[in-house]
Amino acid sequence: MKNKILVVEDDAILLEMLEYNLVRQGYEVIKVSDGRSALTLARQEPPSLMILDVMLPGIDGFEVCRQLRKEYSFPIMMLTARTEEIDKVLGLELGADDYLTKPFSMRELLARVKALLRSVGLIQEALNNQAEQKPKPEAKKVELTLTFGNLEIDQSRRELRLDGQPVHVKPKEFDLLLFLARHPGIALSRDLILERVWGWAYDGNSRTVDVHVRWLREKIEEDPSQSRRIQTVRGIGYRFDG
Repeated sequence: MKNKILVVEDDAILLEMLEYNLVRQGYEVIKVSDGRSALTLARQEPPSLMILDVMLPGIDGFEVCRQLRKEYSFPIMMLTARTEEIDKVLGLELGADDYLTKPFSMRELLARVKALLRSVGLIQEALNNQAEQKPKPEAKKVELTLTFGNLEIDQSRRELRLDGQPVHVKPKEFDLLLFLARHPGIALSRDLILERVWGWAYDGNSRTVDVHVRWLREKIEEDPSQSRRIQTVRGIGYRFDG
């Protein structure tokens, strides 16, 4: 099945160029030139990825990104003619996964599209594989408590224990650790963690994940500055190594 890419760009020439090059790479392309149409189409049939211009008639790209991020997790690459750093930061904080400043190389755009889709595909495949693994009947009760060396995560009591002693954690700290521990060895993106632990209705950004990871490391790691259990995966997010 082809990956479907929704391209939102009000420059007709650039829109045609993007469609031509993406189709040559084997993608299915849907194109629109305004923000309202982008919202409508994305909600009718969510794409695999969206390429979104910032300066659009009616609703601008920032607002489109903000609204869609509350509902969907597909990657969004933003395009802009602006060069100010604050615009890039705003786009990323609203939930964009990548950002390109015009003029840009078509080769670079295609490479970034491929990388974003590959990253999403690998994460989803890993999660699907784990979901398909059926636990042994005799292990069902044991799995209520996940054990990693001297660390125990008691799901039924929502209690964290280290060396047999309870460790006080906030509710979201527990939820975050539990989500990571249920997917050991898998590099999970900050946006995916934010969606699964906080939900897209949450108004914050992925920095929230970083803060909670830091708090957890201070409570479960012997040396928080040299984390062994929760590893940082540069450019992606975090991986739980138990």
